[in-house]
Amino acid sequence: MRIERRYTKDGQSAYADIAWRLTVSEIKNPDGSVVFRADDVEVPEFWSQVASDVLAQKYFRKAGVPSRLKKVEENDVPSFLWRSVADEAALAALPEKERTTGETSAKQVFDRLAGTWTYWGWKGGYFQDETDAQAFFDELRFMLASQMCAPNSPQWFNTGLHWAYGIDGPGQGHYYVDPFNGQLTKSASAYEHPQPHACFIQSVADDLVNEGGIMDLWVREARLFKYGSGTGSNFSALRGEGEKLSGGGRSSGLMSFLKIGDRAAGAIKSGGTTRRAAKMVVVDADHPDIEQYIDWKVREEQKVAALVTGSRINQKHLKAVMRACVNCEGSGDDCFVPEKNPALRREIKLARRALVPDNYIKRVIQFAKQGYKDIDFPIYDTDWDSEAYLTVSGQNSNNSVSLKDDFLRAVETDGDWNLIGRTTGKVTKTLKARDLWEKIGHAAWASADPGLHFNTTMNDWHTCKASGDIRASNPCSEYMFLDDTACNLASLNLLTFRDEKTGAFQVDSYEHAVRLWTIVLEVSVMMAQFPSREIAELSYEFRTLGLGYANIGGLLMTSGIAYDSAEGRAICGALTAIMTGISYATSAEMAKGLGPFPGYAKNREHMLRVMRNHRRAAHGERAGYEQVATAPVPLDLATVSAAGAQYAMLADHAKAAWDKALALGEQHGYRNAQATVIAPTGTIGLVMDCDTTGIEPDFALVKFKKLAGGGYFKIINRAVPEALRTLGYSEGQIAEIEAYAVGHGSLGQAPAINHTTLRAKGFTDDAIAKIEKALPTAFDIKFAFNKWTLGEAFLRDALNIPAEDLASPSFDLLAALGFGKREIEAANIHVCGAMTVEGAPHLKAEHYPVFDCANPCGRTGKRFLSVESHIRMMAAAQPFISGAISKTINMPNDATVEDCKEAYLLSWKLALKANALYRDGSKLSQPLNSQLIADEDDEEDAVEALIAQPMAARTTQVVEKMVEKIVERVTVLREREKLPSRRKGYTQKAVVGGHKVYLRTGEYDDGRLGEIFIDMHKEGAALRSFINNFAIAVSLGLQYGVPLDEYVDAFTFTRFEPSGPVQGNDTIKFATSILDYVFRELAVSYLERYDLGHVDPSEGNFDALGKGEQEGRAPAATKFVSKGLTRSRTDKLSLVSGGASSGGATGGESVSAIGTGVTRGDVAGAVALKAEPEQKLSPTEKLEALAWSAPAKPSVAEKRAEAKAQGYEGEACGECQNFTLVRNGTCMKCNTCGSTTGCS
Repeated sequence: MRIERRYTKDGQSAYADIAWRLTVSEIKNPDGSVVFRADDVEVPEFWSQVASDVLAQKYFRKAGVPSRLKKVEENDVPSFLWRSVADEAALAALPEKERTTGETSAKQVFDRLAGTWTYWGWKGGYFQDETDAQAFFDELRFMLASQMCAPNSPQWFNTGLHWAYGIDGPGQGHYYVDPFNGQLTKSASAYEHPQPHACFIQSVADDLVNEGGIMDLWVREARLFKYGSGTGSNFSALRGEGEKLSGGGRSSGLMSFLKIGDRAAGAIKSGGTTRRAAKMVVVDADHPDIEQYIDWKVREEQKVAALVTGSRINQKHLKAVMRACVNCEGSGDDCFVPEKNPALRREIKLARRALVPDNYIKRVIQFAKQGYKDIDFPIYDTDWDSEAYLTVSGQNSNNSVSLKDDFLRAVETDGDWNLIGRTTGKVTKTLKARDLWEKIGHAAWASADPGLHFNTTMNDWHTCKASGDIRASNPCSEYMFLDDTACNLASLNLLTFRDEKTGAFQVDSYEHAVRLWTIVLEVSVMMAQFPSREIAELSYEFRTLGLGYANIGGLLMTSGIAYDSAEGRAICGALTAIMTGISYATSAEMAKGLGPFPGYAKNREHMLRVMRNHRRAAHGERAGYEQVATAPVPLDLATVSAAGAQYAMLADHAKAAWDKALALGEQHGYRNAQATVIAPTGTIGLVMDCDTTGIEPDFALVKFKKLAGGGYFKIINRAVPEALRTLGYSEGQIAEIEAYAVGHGSLGQAPAINHTTLRAKGFTDDAIAKIEKALPTAFDIKFAFNKWTLGEAFLRDALNIPAEDLASPSFDLLAALGFGKREIEAANIHVCGAMTVEGAPHLKAEHYPVFDCANPCGRTGKRFLSVESHIRMMAAAQPFISGAISKTINMPNDATVEDCKEAYLLSWKLALKANALYRDGSKLSQPLNSQLIADEDDEEDAVEALIAQPMAARTTQVVEKMVEKIVERVTVLREREKLPSRRKGYTQKAVVGGHKVYLRTGEYDDGRLGEIFIDMHKEGAALRSFINNFAIAVSLGLQYGVPLDEYVDAFTFTRFEPSGPVQGNDTIKFATSILDYVFRELAVSYLERYDLGHVDPSEGNFDALGKGEQEGRAPAATKFVSKGLTRSRTDKLSLVSGGASSGGATGGESVSAIGTGVTRGDVAGAVALKAEPEQKLSPTEKLEALAWSAPAKPSVAEKRAEAKAQGYEGEACGECQNFTLVRNGTCMKCNTCGSTTGCS
């Protein structure tokens, strides 16, 4: 084949026109620990830091590369393509540690990829002469460096290690078909034939242990998961539950084996890497177990909710039962007998009312009887990697139901639907098609699974129907072909083909790239090895490819065209038609010289029929399609032609591409059974710096750009200013719109909340500097005004914020400082920006649709793309794709089951091959974008605010409220909390109105007041006894939880004799009664109510006397701690200034029991740990053992809320733990480290 040069020149380096730079690549966990670091990484100058990090961390070969290499001469290969091996002689002269190294330059990676493809292309006869091979090599290297295209991840991992560095190893059980003699061969080398394929479909037979059966599939899947690939299988051959077995007995059914496979996939995930296995499970709609399969994930999600809710209820009531036993003063075993312990009886009734098992209640009472003081019953949460989710099944695969048109037509006519036995072929059950359809809609609404495969449409466009039906897909649903086949993918970055000066789409350059990368993928099939002999044989026979594109959303926005518009869909259809048409034309061109794929002869008529149907769609025809049950959406040629000069030429190119593809195919056949798919392009999308992946729209207008060495700063999506220029806005207007969206990053000139108002609130210059440092990366100023930025000590001591408020997850510092909602919002928009262009100055309302994203943007954005817009964009591209499209249809939380069913029906009627829905909130593991109900306080304002706010802005209020609301609130009378037998307190002597009064207090270990004694000197027996009994009544109230504040408010200012001046008290100088004096004293001492005293204890008045020589010295500890209480052990005590400890003393009388629900160690029930008596601590040792808390870090729930508000999914990446996952087709990818949940 002839290879044209468009980007490079003969005799000149492919990198001659590209500037390069050295950078530091570093990826960190949220806690700051380094996941990966590499210094002096060479990358193209215009690459972003994220692209550089992903290349260095994931795609560089980090070890085993020889420091000295030599070429291996091959007479039939041009010298520039000779492969390299280690130069043993040169290496021997080096120190042992320097003999091997890793890749450090992007050039090394590009060279080994392009060199290997060219080497095998030359050996396979794909080039006419050496000039073509050199052009192919140079053009590919330039395109890789320019981020114009990228292959799937396994190519980056594996391709070229043997050719470029001589790296080799023993075979890993792989097979390949020798391209020169057609013989199936078992690989003897791990790397000579690389493994470049990401997507696999595997068969499974209704056989337990033999090859090709159920258990064998888990082994085959494991081999793929281990190396990061994904696989899908149709399990419909497995017999249903209760069907007869050949040896007698009944089958346990499909679900029992799916659960085994799910657990196996999860175990592999938790082995070598931290990513979840990529797996697709498909079941036909007529399988006997289809109802259980549809409800599988719904039931598992319900189990998670039950575990989370039940664990909370159990802990609450079991702890209450334990306390009722412990805080009891009965004799003998009376405390453990409900009939003799009213508090225990009450708690048992409440526990039973909450359906806590009697067995557990009894067990806790038995623990208490044995001397245990506490039980720790674990609480589960809804985190994706929590014990609750790990306990249930169905979490390691995407599930789909395969539907044929007869089922969907039965739904339309309310017909019956038969479930067919696998072994007998007889009807096992008949139900209404609409009932099953309702079940599918509800399951998708409730758990985001199952997706649907429209099997009739899939097979109507099947090029090799004579070889069998398509029954399954890969995990992301873009590759659909025969069982036991594989596909290697590559994606073109559409935005790189747009001329930056004129805005025109460079269609000739695009067609050139499609041609070259079709050859790359075909050569990859020739050179590859495969994980099983069946896949090796069928991949050789059908040679399926997966060329696609990314960044359609970025291209349309940059061009000023709305994603949800006729123009946007028409351009997408035209670009897709050109890609697949040119790819098939290139395939036919290769077939001319090398012959068509081996299975072509048997499938010639089917393939040419499909090619004719593709051509009809490219010519805009609405009728005349051959053997197609549902007509596709044809290319809208008129709209493409009217889309402006930059895209008008696409219509003619689309038609010409398919005219050529069909004409050449009729003459020579095709080298490949399939040519194109639209994949998620997760990790490779980051390497190419794509704003959007696959066919997806953008997810946010404001993004966080990573800096070298760590750190982020906020930038406007690069498509926004280009779009504004295209739409005719001036540079000044664009700057104002950008500032509105991104913010100024400083409080300097902010309204309401600025440096002046903060100083008035008590902020120091140092504290303001800390705030200013945090603002550039904050998406909400509340995330800069917190305890992590300012420190708990400053908030507590300088701003007088109570410690208990700081510990509350819902604490809002700005509100606590007295700023109103409108003031906070105004400052927010000034500092952090609106993160949307809605409401921006100068922007016209008719241009808003251009900037619509998959979700509402920022805190004030309300616009987002409709469900129908996603489906119709897929429908515009699907008629021109060999395989299918990986895409998730985003739905708002308030979508109904009916909406889900309508979305599926629309997808079928528009001739899509597959569809998957994701309704916000359909997974417990992800926080809702919308709050369930308002908090009890300020409920009306909260409801209005929720209605006014967008979904993304509401997430900061949410911390797993959905689960918390399941737990019904029950008001429980508090049981008595006993004081320790040896307790601290103080005695205050005073004279009130001439009468001596002695006040004695008793305290709990944590300093709370628990009892008082009042005695009067030389008073009558009646008043003295009355006052004493009054003190006992108050003490009992305190021990039952009555707040001291209530007593203070009730008894201060009461008037009766004796009353008058107070002597002997340094704070209180006058009292209206004995009770007034007592509760003033208690309020000052325990509540810091200095307003009820008459003298400021700090003596801060202008006329206060100093303390002489003792001024400024720390007083002796014995002044504050009783020598008797500490049994004279005060020698180690000294007074230290500082905040109060949040930790309590670990008392010897506190004995704990640790209860476990479901654990990895299979320990059920509760295991008690009893403290040894000799380990009791004296009060002095308790004081010495006080634990001082370290600065708190944001909780998982807070990190989730922040991530959701930034446009991310709210889940942590399994590899780097950062909360930067975004939807990526039917999978997810991490925008920090580039890992994906898909095939590669």
